[in-house]
Amino acid sequence: MTDRKPVISVRDLVIEAGPAEAPNRLVDGVSFDVHPGEAVALVGESGSGKSMTMLATMGLLPRGVRVTGGSIRLGDLDLLTAAGTSLRAVRGADLAMVFQDPMMSLNPVMRIHTQLAEMIELHTGGLTKDEIRARCIELLESVNMPDPERKLRSYPHELSGGQRQRVMIAMAMAHDPRMLIADEPTTALDVTVQAQVMRIMQEVRERVGSSLVLVTHDLGLVAENADRVLVMYRGKLVEEGSTADIFRNPRDDYTRRLLSAVLSLGDERVAGKDAEVSAEKPGRPVIDVDDVHVHYPVRNSWRAKPEQFRAVDGVSLRLDRGVTVGLVGESGCGKSTLVKTILGIQTPTSGQVYVHGREVNRLSDRARRPLRRTVQAVFQDPYSSLDPRLTVHEIVAEPLRINKCYSAGRVAEVLEQVGLTTTMARRRPAEFSGGQRQRIGIARALALKPEALILDEPTSALDVSIQAQVIELLRDLQRELGLAYLFVSHDLAVVRSLADEVAVMRQGRFVEYGSAVQVFDDPQHEYTQMLLASAPVPDPARRARRLVPEAAVA
Repeated sequence: MTDRKPVISVRDLVIEAGPAEAPNRLVDGVSFDVHPGEAVALVGESGSGKSMTMLATMGLLPRGVRVTGGSIRLGDLDLLTAAGTSLRAVRGADLAMVFQDPMMSLNPVMRIHTQLAEMIELHTGGLTKDEIRARCIELLESVNMPDPERKLRSYPHELSGGQRQRVMIAMAMAHDPRMLIADEPTTALDVTVQAQVMRIMQEVRERVGSSLVLVTHDLGLVAENADRVLVMYRGKLVEEGSTADIFRNPRDDYTRRLLSAVLSLGDERVAGKDAEVSAEKPGRPVIDVDDVHVHYPVRNSWRAKPEQFRAVDGVSLRLDRGVTVGLVGESGCGKSTLVKTILGIQTPTSGQVYVHGREVNRLSDRARRPLRRTVQAVFQDPYSSLDPRLTVHEIVAEPLRINKCYSAGRVAEVLEQVGLTTTMARRRPAEFSGGQRQRIGIARALALKPEALILDEPTSALDVSIQAQVIELLRDLQRELGLAYLFVSHDLAVVRSLADEVAVMRQGRFVEYGSAVQVFDDPQHEYTQMLLASAPVPDPARRARRLVPEAAVA
């Protein structure tokens, strides 16, 4: 591979932010090549400089961030010194990028056809409307989009997460680019959708001969999709090599720590807890969900009696103190609606949610308030769920003030419980790492001394090393305080490492519910079996052995 001229050649790249007299160096002298047809993974923790390196390649660095040294060459063109017209000519045609969150990348007020057509016309002139439409359909068919003609008329919010990411891949591959950059393309997706998105990306790349740079913190994804791995730490490239060499014989201490923090379903650290799920348990549960249904009317239904979309369709579960129930399932299966119903945000169509034996949905807001202290939530993205204007002390104190029980001592106590010092209380969220911000979110949830926490994807936005710290913190808090957890996640290895019981949800129903050992070691339902087979494994030897049925994620 090294005897061929590289598609991209990065040499001594330096990227800085802040004032010129005292700059913050984000990328420090990075050099690497990407060759034709090669799949290269760029890995490292948040803030290591991996995304900044690839944004510089596309000329998309955020305001206030600048390249102060080095070169990035696409063939004979230096992308850092190229004129704006030259850069626009290659961006989207020779270089294309797929971003992490397709909902943020797509225009919410434009139909899919308009956005695809814009990309096609940008580099291909003289096409008629019919030719453009035909090309749009061809692109959607190339990424296995079901019913592509109807999807062209849709808005982004009308598509699932996996379908939106397929649209982004179709747009990126519209002009057969020489290199595709995928920046965390599957982070927000479930394992079945993850597997298919990566397979589609691989199939499209093979057809056009594109190279790939995969920016990710999911080392299972790296093992199964990359030929070569580049490891970044604190702005520097600390190790590079073939995927097999990096995983089997890492040389750098940071690479070894990164790999040791990875959880997989075959890892003895995630053996699970062998607890039996029984309908007859002693004592009253903290939360009892009894045959809950949540239905929504289908808009534009021509029927006299409007159709109903069954978001949650007859679900029951029990959450006891000191017990963790893992909730898994694909996007759109009803997990979020169920969580909202338990938290009292969504009113069920039928069925009941009990907290300490009291039916929450029949209570007035005033009567419900004391029960809200019993159940608190920790959200997926710690940055967007924390008010950036408030200090940590003010964030943790807010629920105490609302409930008229503020105490500076209580704020200090919960900060200490989650491993934060009192000196940190004067700082704001932007001054913390992702893992520290998630600790702040957990501290806020603990402030009112709840008995149950609803943990909605609390580790999916975190790097593997920080993820391991948060998981250990949750274990320690459960042992110390006897908390009940409802842990919602698409990371099956994390679910197995924490959960006593696991509920597998599909199309609004629990298709399987049992002990973690039972569900993971002896799954009975075919959907559970497919879900487990789709989970990425950090073992390069397993690369390309797995295929996901098309119907599973359509």
